[in-house]
Amino acid sequence: MEVTVYKNRGIVEVKKEKGDPVFKNTSWADAESTFLYHVKKELEKQGYNCIKKRMWKDGHMVDDRQQYIRDRKANWGWYIYNDCWAVHDAGMEFNEHGLTYLKYGEFE
Repeated sequence: MEVTVYKNRGIVEVKKEKGDPVFKNTSWADAESTFLYHVKKELEKQGYNCIKKRMWKDGHMVDDRQQYIRDRKANWGWYIYNDCWAVHDAGMEFNEHGLTYLKYGEFE
């Protein structure tokens, strides 16, 4: 999995590489949840200090199932999420096309 953050464009490009897992819906997690976990692990390899979390637990007014990756710091510098999560599952899209884009933003 190749993860490239384009801060100036506000996107994160995730490309499939040989040997990457196939993400599936299970009884305990959507494919997107596992996909975001793997994206987080790749970001950590690049030096990012981050966590994957449900957005509503941080006080954002969204559905209680939507997840995102954010800076671990208390001042919350940046965040990454699937801005079309209700329409398509990023994990399934990654499986099908070998490429998906996530939204990048910074807290103000």
